[in-house]
Amino acid sequence: MATASATNGPKRRWGATVAGVVILLVMLFPLYWMINTALQPESGLLDVSPVPHSLDLSGFSSAISEQGAHLLTSLAVALGAVVICLAVAAPAAYGLAQFRLPGTKSIVFGTLITQMVPGIVIANALYSAYVDLGLVNSYFGLMLADASLGIPFAIVLMRSFMVAIPKEVIEAAEVDGAGKLRTFVQVVLPMSRNSLITAGLFSFLYAWSDFMFALTLNTTDDVKPVTLGIYQYIGAHVGDWGSVMAASVLSAIPAAVLLVLAQKYIAAGITGGSVK
Repeated sequence: MATASATNGPKRRWGATVAGVVILLVMLFPLYWMINTALQPESGLLDVSPVPHSLDLSGFSSAISEQGAHLLTSLAVALGAVVICLAVAAPAAYGLAQFRLPGTKSIVFGTLITQMVPGIVIANALYSAYVDLGLVNSYFGLMLADASLGIPFAIVLMRSFMVAIPKEVIEAAEVDGAGKLRTFVQVVLPMSRNSLITAGLFSFLYAWSDFMFALTLNTTDDVKPVTLGIYQYIGAHVGDWGSVMAASVLSAIPAAVLLVLAQKYIAAGITGGSVK
């Protein structure tokens, strides 16, 4: 019996490994085909070879010349959205975590509910308000709208982390003469670094991939993120699929790089508030 169990153990592990590799290959296949098509700019969409015969980077050069400005716009808007998101979410999370506020659970529940509202509903309501405020076709307006996508998640995430901060640490800072603002900036935020990085990364990804707000809140080409650039790139009779796929690959690089660099902070930030 023991020998049979010991024999089945490695077989199960190998089976799980093979299954995981197969699932990973299926998930990564669209990315591979996107890169493969980008390296064959002269081929039609139905004529693309499964393996590129040569490294033709003309599609990437075309994509950079046509979409480079849009990539920079997306980067500026996403970074601005991260700053706004953290500036709003961090104090809110600290207040909900450490202060005895009435209705805290209801506020947190309401914050979660806001993430279930369809984006098109918010975009239409924002457009009317933006017209009155003069924020249509502006960088700040798009940053503000994109930040709203990440604020609810950031509040819930950072609150769960800040609740786990020992009250003795905060009380010790206050005994040493630090006010609530100084305690928050010099004690709470450094201790919440993992949750801050995680919330900032997800806020960046929300803003970087935003299409609905970019399409609704911009009526000119003054502020055009790469999502809009790729959307307007594609038409009913598009023939340069190599450039389209190259632009898609370039737009995926910043998110992929950030996820790789911040993966250890993401794991710690998401699980840090689960154990007190």
